[in-house]
Amino acid sequence: MALFPVISNFQYDFVLQLLPVDTEHSMDEVAAAAAYHSVGRRVAPRPDKVIRVRRQGSDSFFPRQAKLCETDIQPMESLEFIFCDE
Repeated sequence: MALFPVISNFQYDFVLQLLPVDTEHSMDEVAAAAAYHSVGRRVAPRPDKVIRVRRQGSDSFFPRQAKLCETDIQPMESLEFIFCDE
């Protein structure tokens, strides 16, 4: 377990956030951490949607249960958090 900084670029938010997460967090946990700082503040809640994580500018999402340490994400990399149906 190690603290790991990423940049949160949350859908519909105009603010980029420095997000400290743990290397053992799953992508769902990373998404929840990002949502905590955006949803209900500058982004309207969308309880019917799932928040998915992808690399900035990518079309493909990381698997929801993949741990951060199992990916090739680098510290301070920008990640996009997108509302999806599943």
